[in-house]
Amino acid sequence: MIITTTPGCPGKKIVKTLGMVRGSTVRSKHLGKDILAFLRNLVGGEIPEYTKMLAEAREQALDRMMSDAARLGANAIVATRYGTSDITSGAAEILIYGTAVILADDDAHQIDTSAEDE
Repeated sequence: MIITTTPGCPGKKIVKTLGMVRGSTVRSKHLGKDILAFLRNLVGGEIPEYTKMLAEAREQALDRMMSDAARLGANAIVATRYGTSDITSGAAEILIYGTAVILADDDAHQIDTSAEDE
């Protein structure tokens, strides 16, 4: 499945728009990770425990959005965006959304390679 943040895809044309699709997950902090994060925060720098947690959350939300699009019969999602929001002081939602579409090759943008084959 093609996923893009742009409203279209170069060399392709949108032949059908199927509607908005989305995927989300809510993640909460873990006490053990919070203690490590607090200690790392004292010396500064990246907090790998949270980086990993957020990367996994983004991937799960992306997978859910792709499943939603596949259910509609889409072969692409355009105009994709991520968002986050706090649910409580210890939990956040990761949301990804876009427009499910069916793309086809745009013949006007295809390169003629037949002369190269001779």
